[in-house]
Amino acid sequence: MIDRTTLEHGLLPPRATSDGTLRRIYEAALVAFAERGYHGTSMREIADACAIKASSIYAHVSSKEQLLHDLIRLGHEEHREALRDAMLGAGADPADQLRAMVGAHVRFHATYPMLATVANNELHALSPDSAAEIVDLREDGVRSIMDVITRGVRLHRFTCDDPFLTTAVLGAAGIRVAVWYPQRGDYDIETVVNTYADLAIKLVT
Repeated sequence: MIDRTTLEHGLLPPRATSDGTLRRIYEAALVAFAERGYHGTSMREIADACAIKASSIYAHVSSKEQLLHDLIRLGHEEHREALRDAMLGAGADPADQLRAMVGAHVRFHATYPMLATVANNELHALSPDSAAEIVDLREDGVRSIMDVITRGVRLHRFTCDDPFLTTAVLGAAGIRVAVWYPQRGDYDIETVVNTYADLAIKLVT
């Protein structure tokens, strides 16, 4: 599944520093997990996609679950840092912060749709111990947006009865961008980012 965002940005963000065979393994696993799901993918299929023997893959990773965990963690770390950078770069006004954070949320899902799909859809496949770290990362992102909305209400910049539900709506809308945006060549990313940011402000004012 090669779409325009993959061609423009690659499969993995710059913070993924692995290279060589290990990089190919991560990328092959990402594509397979995004297209067929974790349980629908075998290590042999990942190895075949990398043109290596199935037994050789274990010289680079300990298990299929490690591959999934590493990819999901990468996605959540990239997303969390994007939200944090957006908030810090937006100044003190909660409306500017919310616009920037929603824009960063949407941009991540538009730029790395396969990574976002795996990070959002395959968490259930991890063991409880492996999932706990990811849940903490996810909650950091949710809390950061919710805190901005709550502060906006306190400062009388926003009108919002339930910051958590509002955050959930904004989060779900952004997640869907990973599904439709890669196949829609009639929208550029800046238009999508700005439109979603505008809608976020309308939702809280």
